[in-house]
Amino acid sequence: MTNYDFGKVAVLLGGRSAEREISLKSGHAVLKALRSRGVDAHPFDPAEHAMEVLLHEAFDVAYISLHGRYGEDGTVQGALELMGLPYTGSGVLASALAMDKWRTKLLWQAAGVNSPRYVVLNAQSDFDEVIRILGLPLIVKPSREGSTIGLSKVNNEKDLFAAYQLAAKHDALVLAEEFVEGVELTVAILGETPLPLVRIEIAGELYDYEAKYFSDETRYFCPSGLPDEEARTIQSQALWAHKVLGCEGWGRVDLILDESGKSYFLEANTSPGMTNHSLVPMAAETAGISFEDLVIKILTLSYVG
Repeated sequence: MTNYDFGKVAVLLGGRSAEREISLKSGHAVLKALRSRGVDAHPFDPAEHAMEVLLHEAFDVAYISLHGRYGEDGTVQGALELMGLPYTGSGVLASALAMDKWRTKLLWQAAGVNSPRYVVLNAQSDFDEVIRILGLPLIVKPSREGSTIGLSKVNNEKDLFAAYQLAAKHDALVLAEEFVEGVELTVAILGETPLPLVRIEIAGELYDYEAKYFSDETRYFCPSGLPDEEARTIQSQALWAHKVLGCEGWGRVDLILDESGKSYFLEANTSPGMTNHSLVPMAAETAGISFEDLVIKILTLSYVG
């Protein structure tokens, strides 16, 4: 066991978002890994304790294992900035931008990052016109939620409004997005290095919350099986997509590769899952990085002394 001089580390986990359950699993896995390397790490749930307790208990750095709102959207990052407490992952602006799929798309479009076409929806939208623009099937999702919460695949015109209503329960800003048929891929980013691609095969129609975290039928392939040159091109594109948003430290970028070999970037995650179903640890393992080393590397990359 090696001792690292990070001081007293708070592992932020749980939180108030719809992804609380997954955050608890990620956080406890991170906590165990840090302690196995001799780090003085302690769990801290912002849903149960006020943030200023971090100062009262003399923590030196925060390891963010929160997912979704109030953890991945810049709010916790802003609180930590005000307290002068270093933390892992991206800063306030990048976290907020990456959490907002609409504004992510606007930046990506400006920077030449290819992403599926979309329409912003509200209750007064002309849904027939949306279908005319995007075609069927299409995807409807909240702009500012993670883990495909509130997401639907719409195959029939009659189902579009119900899909909008479901997404609107989670966010006032809702997107309809063209459905791209192809291979699901994800690229983990560690510092300035894109890790090996993970290819995802789902048993059902959609890579949704259940398929991501609980299904034993979802299959993951790392290495992805893509030709080396094509994989390197996608890794480079993903790194650029990550940088465009100002992301740093670590993260994950998700995309679809269509039949013609064109990449369509979907979203960036600034605090990805670290559970036994999670993709960043899978990619790291293929790169020869153990889970414990990955966690230490994230803390080292993001730690500001």
